[in-house]
Amino acid sequence: MSSVLWFRRDLRLRDHPALHAAAADGPVTALFVLDPALLRPAGAARIAFLYRTLRCLDADLRRHGGRLVVRKGKPEHVVPRVARESGASAVHITADLGPYGSIRDAMVAKALRDVPLVRTGSPYAVTPGRVVKSDGTPFKVYTPFYRAWSEHGWRAPATAIGARVRWHDASDGTNGTDGTGIPADPRLPAGLDLPEPGEAAARRAWRRFRDGSLQEYADLRDRPDLDRTSHLSVYLKWGCIHPRTLLADLGPSDETFRRELAWREFYASVLHHWPDSAREYFQPKLAALPYAPPGAAFDAWRDGRTGYPVVDAGMRQLTATGWMHNRVRMIVASFLVKDLHIEWTHGARHFMRHLVDADLASNQHGWQWTAGTGTDPAPFFRIFNPVTQGRKFDPEGVYVRRWIPELRGIGGAAAHEPWRLDVPPPDYPPPIVDHAVERAEALARYRSLR
Repeated sequence: MSSVLWFRRDLRLRDHPALHAAAADGPVTALFVLDPALLRPAGAARIAFLYRTLRCLDADLRRHGGRLVVRKGKPEHVVPRVARESGASAVHITADLGPYGSIRDAMVAKALRDVPLVRTGSPYAVTPGRVVKSDGTPFKVYTPFYRAWSEHGWRAPATAIGARVRWHDASDGTNGTDGTGIPADPRLPAGLDLPEPGEAAARRAWRRFRDGSLQEYADLRDRPDLDRTSHLSVYLKWGCIHPRTLLADLGPSDETFRRELAWREFYASVLHHWPDSAREYFQPKLAALPYAPPGAAFDAWRDGRTGYPVVDAGMRQLTATGWMHNRVRMIVASFLVKDLHIEWTHGARHFMRHLVDADLASNQHGWQWTAGTGTDPAPFFRIFNPVTQGRKFDPEGVYVRRWIPELRGIGGAAAHEPWRLDVPPPDYPPPIVDHAVERAEALARYRSLR
């Protein structure tokens, strides 16, 4: 007997329950499918990081006597073909309960016919769908979900068995230029700085954070100038590290970080139970809110030229790194929806294309939360003032000067309101809107629905 382990959002060899299940069936063929349906909407940064992570996984497999078979095409065509080539008696996967993943896996299971598609584990500490209310209905609010999730608990990390697996190779006539079947990186914007890829890099990033900034996380996580966040989102996105691995290292004093991990689990649960919420309004009545078309104002937001420094710094950070600090994500989202009155779907789509860590559940529901259309009971009234937010979380203007060279000659908090200077910086635009005026307009539009 032998099996195929079809890697997806689990690009690692440690703490991998599906790998344990596959190894129990005999020799294992490691497979990754370059699915056009998932590659098409992704930007160059996310694709490049994926390809680099696949190369790291292939190198890890080769150290244990295996290699990663990489094929491009529709999974319902590719997976059965590789299963036949390797003589597999089963195909093993980490369960994917997202909208596309569920449909895709059902199609693959049907195409495999007599070869079972075996699901083991998920990319989450608790598989979406397992944490529900006492009456069996899903949670719509985070705090009670968090209590139930914590009480449910999760298993300890699975033991590492990569060195003990008997790996089986499969012929592959689609090798890329590097001989792995993994395409060359797409052309990246000049100066784009991507994180180090792979499982080993993920574990190093976790150790650095665990032994350093974790102790300050509760107090400093909202400070983009100090950068005390974990930077693990990209590794969790691709499964280079499992959240159980992180949770196993946390103690009673690490509650704030545990709660942040649970937000990811909550949004995955919401998307599982309401798959249409990836594209549609979770609160349908707000779909009638009057919005402006995404014209010149949207371009200014996208390019970091709104005249509000903390907004522009965030958008330029996204362009330069494929990542943005979470507090700043909320600020720029609020500005787009409630200052520029542009529908949240346009911003969410821009983020999904450019974020290296773009996760459908977290991204879409994070945007819906900020837009007032999501799971929170009444969040529309949370309209972030970009100046006060900047002064509060970047009090000396360090973050905005880091990403906006035009403001580097302005000291301290004055960088958050450069238009108030006697001589404003000539190369930086004035604010494209008046926040106080647009805040009142946003609330008026909201009241018109009631």
